[in-house]
Amino acid sequence: MKKEIRLRKNREFQTVYRRGKNFWNKEFTIFIRPTNKKRARFGVSITKKFGKANKRNLIKRRIKEIIRLNVCDLGLGYEMVILPKKNTLEIDYIELEKSLLRLINCALKKVLN
Repeated sequence: MKKEIRLRKNREFQTVYRRGKNFWNKEFTIFIRPTNKKRARFGVSITKKFGKANKRNLIKRRIKEIIRLNVCDLGLGYEMVILPKKNTLEIDYIELEKSLLRLINCALKKVLN
């Protein structure tokens, strides 16, 4: 993901957690906060419950790639934090992508409209 569309600082994540709305499905929980900026920004947060760093990094890389490939279709004007759940380790990439995009689109319809 490009630097312009990433949440990087702890206070940016905390702002989304406190002021955003949360949505979830079996694989993900997302926090989304509308902004008046002309861009969308994303962050990924994974707990150590996932296991060793290689497993956590694999999930983060997959999520970031899904966002990178679909950022044009996801609209503008919000900040989002994506929290994968433990069962995302067993799901293949295609199912992961479908699940995440379905959840994001549902959340955007409810928050931005």
